[in-house]
Amino acid sequence: QVQLVESGGGLVQPGGSLRLSCAASGSIFRLYAMGWYRQAPGKQRELVADITSGGSTNYVDSVKGRFTISRDNAKNTVYLQMNSLKPEDTAVYYCKADRAARGYWGQGTQVTVSS
Repeated sequence: QVQLVESGGGLVQPGGSLRLSCAASGSIFRLYAMGWYRQAPGKQRELVADITSGGSTNYVDSVKGRFTISRDNAKNTVYLQMNSLKPEDTAVYYCKADRAARGYWGQGTQVTVSS
């Protein structure tokens, strides 16, 4: 089992940057595929970016070139660097860990992009 705690959200102006962190505990972090999802009010939760245990990454088209997902297995942490933020990036961002058909979610962190 994995426990996940996100941090780093907040209020930022359009064009600004934020770095989200997701700290994992309770299992062998390096074996898990990790993902960042987001859910805006009135919308379904969507995958933003994910990274495999081997380090391969994948991004939704709307964030390509602006967001970067990375992981530090020594620190049991996955990051989401978000640059050139837009108002439409406003959402609650969730971290997810996946392995052997089981998924674990964090509690989420709010990101608000507004002037």
